[in-house]
Amino acid sequence: MKRANVESVAAVDLGSNSFHMVVAQLDHDELRVIDRLRERTALAEGLDDSDRLKAKVADRALECLERFGQRLAHMPADSVRVVGTNTLRRMRESRAFLSKAQAALGHRIEIISGREEARLIYLGVTHAHVDDSRRRLVVDIGGGSTECILGEGPEILESDSLQMGCVRWSTKFFPNGEITKERMDRAQIAAGLELQGIARRYRSLGWESAVGSSGTIVACEEMVRAAGWSIRGITDKSLRKLRRALVDAGHVERLQLPALQPDRAPVLAGGVAVLSAIFKILDIEVLQASPGALREGVLHDLLGRIKHEDIREPTIRSFARRYRVDLEQAGRVERTALALLAQVAPVWELEDAASTRLLSWAARLHEVGLGISYSGYHRHGAYLVANADMSGFSREDQAQLAALIGNHRRRPDRAQFEALSPDLVESTLRLAALLRLAARLHRSRSPRALPPFDLFVRKRELRLEFAKGWLDEHPLSRADLEEESVQLAELGFELRVS
Repeated sequence: MKRANVESVAAVDLGSNSFHMVVAQLDHDELRVIDRLRERTALAEGLDDSDRLKAKVADRALECLERFGQRLAHMPADSVRVVGTNTLRRMRESRAFLSKAQAALGHRIEIISGREEARLIYLGVTHAHVDDSRRRLVVDIGGGSTECILGEGPEILESDSLQMGCVRWSTKFFPNGEITKERMDRAQIAAGLELQGIARRYRSLGWESAVGSSGTIVACEEMVRAAGWSIRGITDKSLRKLRRALVDAGHVERLQLPALQPDRAPVLAGGVAVLSAIFKILDIEVLQASPGALREGVLHDLLGRIKHEDIREPTIRSFARRYRVDLEQAGRVERTALALLAQVAPVWELEDAASTRLLSWAARLHEVGLGISYSGYHRHGAYLVANADMSGFSREDQAQLAALIGNHRRRPDRAQFEALSPDLVESTLRLAALLRLAARLHRSRSPRALPPFDLFVRKRELRLEFAKGWLDEHPLSRADLEEESVQLAELGFELRVS
């Protein structure tokens, strides 16, 4: 499917407390929401002491994803983006669950970093507010983590993902549902300690307005308004009244607050403790709830990709500038790698846009490690790409990119490919073979164009053919390609050159 033909897009947010889905139609490059679904899965509550997901909770989550999958069944892969957040980041031995989850949903799931989550939250909030030029603090209390972002207009100045959330704090400090002043104090103090590391930076920059997003903050604003404690968002005074009402109730089963939804009650105490700490440590007077959140940010990010405004492109360019990549050499390798891909894509099933993008990005950054040291620079480059905060990229994206960069030269490390999701291993190996050939062919770094060549493939067999006599006239290239055939054999490929 061509991107220009996309009529609707969908975002799925696999949060620690609830799974959300939003579907929107494209109307003159604007988004018009036509459907929303939300189910509380309490994923974070399902992690045991070893961060493994309990079977009962996994089954509940998969049943939810099957329902979401029915709604998304007719939508092409490029029009749907699914992101997993804190609990999926924490989960150990998650591959089996993710495989089942993707099968149930019918779409790939991206596990995003806390920094990427913060970027998407800010994007969602920014698009929901007209006063786009003002400096604002954005706070999002999720089930497993809390994101704090300070931005001005579309630009993010500071962003942090803190390891506290309404589910995690409720489980830790109110495990049996009992709410006492002592427990609330301990929960708020613990949240304050998490915030201490960012407070000075944020307060020194300042902000004109404070905005909150997602379930905890939206629910708290609804409750304080319904109770008559505030008419202008969540104020410090109204939040203290809400905190006191929870303590007076004594237990989640006895909560009788106006506008409180039943599925919010079990995690409300933890959320209020975190929010109270945010108000105190960051000295917030009033916080307005925003209709925009992570899933809206994902939608707008997806729209950017469709309109060829993919945030990943400037991320790649920024990386190249930061580490002083030789752009001319990178461009030569990129053009040759893509020319090789064009010749083999139908046979090797690499005709999708994602394969082209991945190979292009890997070629442009294949020498990024030279900014650290020549010795083992392919390994340095792989480490940088795998561990950096790269806007727009999921963890799996970065792992694939790192595998290509780390294996574009010298003896390959098959383990880097086997660490990927099983359905990505073969395609990434094939792209690695093409990048290796392109890098070999440009080893001289000469600006002169390569001679015409043809690459033929069949399963794991490659045959590279040049014009008659060219290899005899270029013995170094012949020796390089003969050596490459030995190294590609370690990845299971047979290369013949003539």
